Formats: sequence, C-alpha cells, structure tokens
Amino acid sequence: MTSNDRPTFGDLGVADDLVEALAGTGITEPFPIQALTIPDAMAGRDVCGQAQTGSGKTLAFGLPLVERARPAAPSAPTALVLVPTRELCLQVAAEVGRLAGARGLGLAAVYGGAPMSGQIKKVRDAAVVVATPGRLIDMADRRHLSLADVGIVVVDEADQMADMGFLPQVHAVMRLVGGGHQTMLFSATLDGAVGALIRSYMDDPVRYEAPDSEEVVDTQEHRFLQVHYMDKPRVVAAIAEHVDRVLVFVGTKRNADRVSSDLRAEGVDATAIHGDRRQSDREKALSRFSKGDLKVLVATNVAARGLHIDDVDVVIHYDPPQDYKSFIHRSGRTARAGEEGLVVTLVEWDQIQEVERLQRASGLHQEIVKMYSNDPRLADLVAFEPPRREFKRASDADLSRRAGRRRRR
Repeated sequence: MTSNDRPTFGDLGVADDLVEALAGTGITEPFPIQALTIPDAMAGRDVCGQAQTGSGKTLAFGLPLVERARPAAPSAPTALVLVPTRELCLQVAAEVGRLAGARGLGLAAVYGGAPMSGQIKKVRDAAVVVATPGRLIDMADRRHLSLADVGIVVVDEADQMADMGFLPQVHAVMRLVGGGHQTMLFSATLDGAVGALIRSYMDDPVRYEAPDSEEVVDTQEHRFLQVHYMDKPRVVAAIAEHVDRVLVFVGTKRNADRVSSDLRAEGVDATAIHGDRRQSDREKALSRFSKGDLKVLVATNVAARGLHIDDVDVVIHYDPPQDYKSFIHRSGRTARAGEEGLVVTLVEWDQIQEVERLQRASGLHQEIVKMYSNDPRLADLVAFEPPRREFKRASDADLSRRAGRRRRR
C-alpha cells in the first residue's frame, strides 16, 4: 500500500509490464472502480461494475482483459469488448491497444460507417477485438471472423446499449461466443433490461458500484444563464473567446449543424458531430478537438456518453437536457479525473421551470441569471458567483392537494 493507504496497480495484481505501460502514460494510481473490480476480474470471476463514463472503467476491464487474453489463431480473437458507438469503439481500442501492445497482442476496432476490408485485415492478427454489435455480427455472418475461441467478453455502457435498442444484437453476439467464458459488464445502471442481460449471461457475478456515480462532480462549477434565443450563439462565442476547448450539447442533429454554422458566422472555429455525418468527418473533428486544434465541438447526445476527451474547459448545455441522467452525463465531459471544469446551462424564458427541476435533482441551488452576449462576466464565469436560491419544499398538505387535483382530472 501507499503511504495514504490507497492501493497501487501492483497491489491489485497487475503485472509489472502493464504497470510500467500505465506509468508511461502518466497513470500511477487506480480510480475507485478500478480498485474495486480488478482483483476479482484478474481472478477470472464475472464482474458487474456500476460506473459513469469518466470513472476509469476502461482500465477496470482493460487491464484484466489484457492480462488474461491468450494469443489467437487467424481471425479467431480470444477477447471481445462490445461498445454502443463508433466513437467509443475507437477510444476504447486506443486505450486498451496500448496495453495489448505491451504484451504483443494484436487489437482490431470493428465498427460501422467505415470500409470493412481494412477491418477484416486487422482482425486476422487480433487477439482482442473492440466492436459495435452490428458490424461484428455482419463480419461473423460473412465468416470473416469466428467468436468460438473468445474466453473473455466485456459489455461496456450496457445501459446505453439498451437505450439505443442494441440489446437484441448483444444477445445475438453472446450466442456466437463459445461457452465457459468470463464476462464483465459495465453500466451506469444494473437494473431493467441490463439486469436481464446479467441474469442471462453471467455466472454468479460480483457487483461493485463506483462512489458518487450519479452525482454532480465536486470540481465542476455550474452556471445557469437566462438568454434570448437569438443571442445564444453570441453568448457561446463570448464564453469560448477566453478558453481553449468548449463542448456544446444540443438536442437534435439539425440543431447541431445550425448552431455550428451560427458560431462560425460569429468567427468561432466550430464543427458539429452527430449520427448523420460521415464517420471520417466525425473522427477528424474529434481528433482536432482532442488535440486542441478545434475551439468548439457541437454535439448531440452521441457524445454525452463514452467519449474520453481530456481537458474540456467548458461544457455548454445549449439545449437543456430533458432529464437529470442526461444532465449528469453531458456535464461529466468536463472536470474529469479530479480536474476542474465549468458547466454552463443556457435557459430561454420558457425553459425556466424545466431547468429548475434539474437544479432540484442535482442540488445546485443557484439563481438563473439573465445575461446578454456583451456582459463582461462571460469572460470569467468561474469568478462570477451567482446568488444562491433555496427551492421551496412542498408540504404534505400541498402534495395531497396536488394529488387530489390529478385524481379529479
């Protein structure tokens, strides 16, 4: 143990060569979800981890997977990671690939929206495959790969798989995998459809939950700004002028294109990503943003889950999310791994009650402050401290009266 009683990766059973590979990337101490799950996963047990994106779960399954993966015959991988989106596929492949490379294990990323021919070539030499379910099934049906030798399966972001309607494809993949394999599953929730997946394919799994998995991160600063809808692009431009990297969330693909166009008209280097854009364009935009070459990335909820983009200075809810869960996932793109970050929610006059509901759920007791794009406070919203507000808690009598009104309706 370290002097502050926090375990090291070595304490968790991670081999020296993988510890060195992690240290080479600046990772020296495990996150809570890693400390919880790695020992059992290393021992070959089925593991369920309840954790949000950004909690370190990729290494929580990546380290045991690489440690236990076997060399593979051509086009017959021995380890498989299922993910819901192309972007997450590429990011998991990059992170796990660094570990696999330290062991001389080939890794292939398999996902739709890209030519299959190049992926087929990579699969031939891969012991580890990271894949979206649809493309994986397509390749298996065409006999470009076999899953019969897979001994380790990871289902990542299982709740998002369910939300996106991919669970039938996950079931189809699991039926193609040989028997007796180890299964690891990571998800923000472990009930409902995800619970059915656990019951169907996991053998006496151990369950762990990362601390504070559904709470606002302490290192996030939140600001709620009431704005006029015609002034919103200029407000975003004013915020972006004083920071390096801004991630803007909108509700629809059409709005993503419109907002990025409006921002470019304001002189801001902005690009949109969403499901209708070509995969090559999405990858180029993400690469530029990750490197700091792109000031503003405008995204639909496809980027709210699963993307590992470091050093996002500000997350802006251009369109407020419809539920608390989406608010947490979107906001979690900043203030990652203990770093600080700013989350700004833009509120139009007819969205005030909706946003107040999100504030109550998240315990963010702040006034929604009216601002225009020429307000000097936009240059440093962290330094600006909005007034605190207390939401009135409904009395039992109020709740009874409301319930009576609903029954009469």
